[in-house]
Amino acid sequence: MKPSPPTPGDSTQLRRAVTSSFLGSVIEYYDFLLYATASAVVFGEVFFSDLDPLAGTVASFGTLATGYVARPLGGVLFGHFGDRLGRKNMLVLSMVLMGVASFLIGVLPSYANAGSLAPIALVVLRVVQGVAVGGEWGGAVLMSAEHARKRRGLWASFTNAGAPCGMAVSTVVMSVTASAVGEAAFLAWGWRIPFLLSVVLLAVGLFVRLRVTETPVFTSAAAEEAPRRAPLLEVLRDQPRVLLLGVGVGLSAFVVQGTLTTFVISYAVQAGFGRQTVLHALTVSSTLAVAGILGWSAASDRFGRRPVVAAGAVAVAAYSFVLFPLIDSGSTALLVVAVVVGQSVLHPMMYGPLAALYAELFATRSRYTGASLGYQLAGLGAGFAPLIFAEAQALGGGTTAISLVIAAFCALTVVCVLALGETSRNELAAPAGAAPAGSHPEAREAV
Repeated sequence: MKPSPPTPGDSTQLRRAVTSSFLGSVIEYYDFLLYATASAVVFGEVFFSDLDPLAGTVASFGTLATGYVARPLGGVLFGHFGDRLGRKNMLVLSMVLMGVASFLIGVLPSYANAGSLAPIALVVLRVVQGVAVGGEWGGAVLMSAEHARKRRGLWASFTNAGAPCGMAVSTVVMSVTASAVGEAAFLAWGWRIPFLLSVVLLAVGLFVRLRVTETPVFTSAAAEEAPRRAPLLEVLRDQPRVLLLGVGVGLSAFVVQGTLTTFVISYAVQAGFGRQTVLHALTVSSTLAVAGILGWSAASDRFGRRPVVAAGAVAVAAYSFVLFPLIDSGSTALLVVAVVVGQSVLHPMMYGPLAALYAELFATRSRYTGASLGYQLAGLGAGFAPLIFAEAQALGGGTTAISLVIAAFCALTVVCVLALGETSRNELAAPAGAAPAGSHPEAREAV
């Protein structure tokens, strides 16, 4: 007789799932966000050297945006098979895709050596990165959320906490490499080292991920009903309002993420700060953001997702008008304060609870697709915000206009999260044939 699958709340399986989700997310986002850092400090000169510096920055941020455009595609593609076949196999595949794409970026020839083929190949590999990370997030969140019965916000948020941790690791590696080889060598070849290290991280990640079992919620649902032919159609047909509101809730978090982790790097360097100074500040804020994400997500278990996210959006809207004056002050201490308060304290209020919130909106057999699509569509904000803001700079726009845009997205989040309602007590392990989790707030379980 086969042993019964682990049930939600099994502490051993939960620890393995959370550890796997966190480490997998760190590795995936190391690769994905390494590109963001490189696009701000290197790629303009390496792959767009025929353009003037400002135009090269805009073009570099444009290739950055293609990765975010590809993320919804990855969410739908991996979500489709993840909802039909299970979460685990899709997570292994997403990690392999990301590792291979990042390694290949590290061996790409520059524009000086290959001409226009170099930036074209860069864009293609960035799209592959986007597809991979688009499939990673939903599966990693569900591995934790569907193993947990209590404190779902905290356990699911370890996947989100992996993003700033991956950013911190990628920034440290980039910074150490730049310091070790010098400015000229770094631009010539040193920037490739962090990308080539992706092979090592891939091996570690696969070792951890292959030891995790399928989630008990999915295993139970798969035993009760046949797989849906098109989970995407189910989401679009049955829950279009929930999906759109979910995108609206997450959009400002990603606009702010793109601002703080990408645009601010370029802006601060243009304002006269050294690259190493800016990268060090980003490393500190990214490391502290892990605690912020976990802390605010735990608070959302106690107080609800809605009040934490809404309060964070209001605080960030106000802070957006303080951010750029702090950087323009020319003070290194105020630069550190600007990015630490923004990325480590305020942004996690909006971003941390999103992992559990998206998982709580959809039924089990369409949850991977629905959660991934909502999150990745919202993630377009992080891809396009630096590009839009760089274009605004090129046209002579000031930072006040940028702050107004950020505040407007935060207002959208407040409206959408209030309309969506509280999700923290929605039942994940709903029986077959039940309405989607986000449709009936009265279906509750103790958190």
